[in-house]
Amino acid sequence: MASATPKEIVRELPPLIRVYSDGTVERLLGSPQVPPSLQDPQTLVSSKDIVISENPSISARLYLPKLNSHTAEKIPILVYFHGGAFCLESAFSFLHHRYINIVASEAKVVVVSVEYRLAPENPLPAAYEDSWEALKWVTSHSNNTNVEPWLINHGDFSRFYIGGDTAGANIAHNAALRVGIESGGLLGGVKITGVVLAFPLFWSSEPVLSEPVEGFEESSAMQVWRFVYPDAPHGIDNPLINPLGGGAPSLASLGCSKMLIFVAGKDDLRERGVWYCDAVMESGWEGDVELVEVEGEEHCFQIYHPQTPNSKTFITRVASFLV
Repeated sequence: MASATPKEIVRELPPLIRVYSDGTVERLLGSPQVPPSLQDPQTLVSSKDIVISENPSISARLYLPKLNSHTAEKIPILVYFHGGAFCLESAFSFLHHRYINIVASEAKVVVVSVEYRLAPENPLPAAYEDSWEALKWVTSHSNNTNVEPWLINHGDFSRFYIGGDTAGANIAHNAALRVGIESGGLLGGVKITGVVLAFPLFWSSEPVLSEPVEGFEESSAMQVWRFVYPDAPHGIDNPLINPLGGGAPSLASLGCSKMLIFVAGKDDLRERGVWYCDAVMESGWEGDVELVEVEGEEHCFQIYHPQTPNSKTFITRVASFLV
């Protein structure tokens, strides 16, 4: 009897993910998926999963904070895109489920956490297109052309926000830019009130600000982009990852009225967040942008350790923005 051919690694992104010769994908990092809950015991937030599209497969987890049952209370809406280098994590993962429960409770907002398709099984730009379709699905409820009761009964489309962390923040930026550029914008004439970008994933072929020159070509952001979008036009200077690259739309076109950007002192993406914020302010964009730097903290600390003092301050700041 012939022995089975051993699987070989044909592509990998250490220490995150491996692709084998038989097509299987092994994710080495990431938190397990957890079910939604009728009422979270810590936050009293209810959550449920919905299907946005069967083909392609796009879904989301909706979160509704505890409201006064005697009133038809309308509250802001946040469409959230999770991080994970475009290839890890999920809207249904433990870490993001725990974090969004807290945000929904503290900010008193309806949250739509989007489950977009991941690379490498679905290379970019799949995640961008899925997220755009999800955004249109949410705003279709503004004129009752769709049927999700939490959005129709409790969502205030005059207070409509989008946001995300790392790769998800990159998706949120590109969505806001697309809203500003495309004629007609979002369904129902919905306007994006504000965008929250936590440790946004941007990069380019040249270092910016005080990024080190040595080892730049081997930077993790560079490796991630090559893995998740191997045939990207213009490579790492594609406008999706380099908002100031050749041919990139002007940041003055951002389709929102305010923006909140977070960077962390110990994060490799710190300089990029500062660089992006400076570029937005210098672009001629007419909105309000604020940069918040959290000294001494690592990348996405608020998701990994949401109960620390800095994380609580972070979430309070987000809540005060989502009004």
